[in-house]
Amino acid sequence: MRTSSIRRTCAALAAVTSLALAVTACGGTTKSDVKKESDSAASAGEADPNAPTKKGLTVGFLPKQVNNPYFTTADKGGQKAVEALGSTFKEVGPTSATDTSGQVSYVNTLTQQQVDAIAVSAQDPGALCTALKQAMKNGVKVVTYDSDTKPDCRNVFVSQAGAEDLGRTQVQLLAEQIGYKGEIAILSAAQTATNQNLWIDYMKDELKDPKYKDVKLVKVAYGNDDAQQSFQQTQGLLQEYPKLAGIVSPTTVGIKAAAQYLSGSKYRGKVKLSGLGTPNDLRSYVKNGTVEAFELWDPAKLGELAGHASVALASGQITGKEGQTFEAGELGTYTIGKDGVVDLGKPTVFDKDNIDDFDF
Repeated sequence: MRTSSIRRTCAALAAVTSLALAVTACGGTTKSDVKKESDSAASAGEADPNAPTKKGLTVGFLPKQVNNPYFTTADKGGQKAVEALGSTFKEVGPTSATDTSGQVSYVNTLTQQQVDAIAVSAQDPGALCTALKQAMKNGVKVVTYDSDTKPDCRNVFVSQAGAEDLGRTQVQLLAEQIGYKGEIAILSAAQTATNQNLWIDYMKDELKDPKYKDVKLVKVAYGNDDAQQSFQQTQGLLQEYPKLAGIVSPTTVGIKAAAQYLSGSKYRGKVKLSGLGTPNDLRSYVKNGTVEAFELWDPAKLGELAGHASVALASGQITGKEGQTFEAGELGTYTIGKDGVVDLGKPTVFDKDNIDDFDF
């Protein structure tokens, strides 16, 4: 994402600060998480880029978990886009980030309600496929955002950033902080989270580079995007590996919980912590020396782009085929990539020098 674009939206995200403990970011997938499939739904149909934008549509947003500040922020971005385009926004979803059957039920309900488009952050890459394919057969356009399904189960996937970039840069940030030497651990979300597993694959691949010859990944722990479990997992990692040099947590819930534990322990400033987090979650920990640098995308812009993609699909301006372009308001023009993926942009690195420039 363009830095200027992030800055323009920072103020609008201030409201999530007090709720940040429950943030679940990063339970998603990225563009590299999508495998090539010749029969992908993304390649079906013909688009008319000059078709007028339809008004009066209904777009249903189905996050992994409602009342979760990360998805609340993302879906407010979706609402902004959908309503600005003259259509109706609605949000539904489970109260648990692991209630896959609940997500399936909501897909079926939205289909029965004959919404024009569904934007969903999938809890599992395959579990929603049957329901989403039925939705598409009934004329519903399907966008995934933050966390993808299989490519033939949706029209477009709005990716928060390139998976390879995210996986590799998180390792790079942490390795720099530990001087490229020592034991490290990963504190992930759920074991089934498609983004987590893909990022971890790229982390492991990055660690194969000779410059990391003195860095050893000792364990991948799972906090299930739960603050208490992530806190306990952090404590457990340090008990099991007393020589641990650093932790990388590719989930905002995990990194904040780890920061909370480290900040109140003898390990503060000694065990380095990086990963994916929000400035408002980690500002105090950056300032007290618990965290040196971390990164993330703007969830509001992610949702906003998903909203624009949903309306463009329902208007017939795009079908999800590679090379098609569409307008996304103040975000600019986006081009659909391989397997129907739209990449929001590169993540932003936050540290003590710039963290006060952001408010989300």
